[in-house]
Amino acid sequence: MNRIGVEESLTNVQDALRQRGYDIVELKQESDAKGLDCCVVTGLDSNMMGIQTASLQGSVIEASGMSADEVCEEVERKMKM
Repeated sequence: MNRIGVEESLTNVQDALRQRGYDIVELKQESDAKGLDCCVVTGLDSNMMGIQTASLQGSVIEASGMSADEVCEEVERKMKM
């Protein structure tokens, strides 16, 4: 089963991914991202230059402006790669 990290503020995304069978890890700090296949973030943690510190080998999906279903579709697309 794919383990997906989702920022704690994105509860609607967490619920939607759980319904699709994903194992969800709530991201509270950067170290929570270790060992995950993919992370979903709000994008609010990006710095002024748009650079994020990547602490995982999987994909990072920025959910700003996306519905929970759109995020789920993006996660599924990334997991097929």
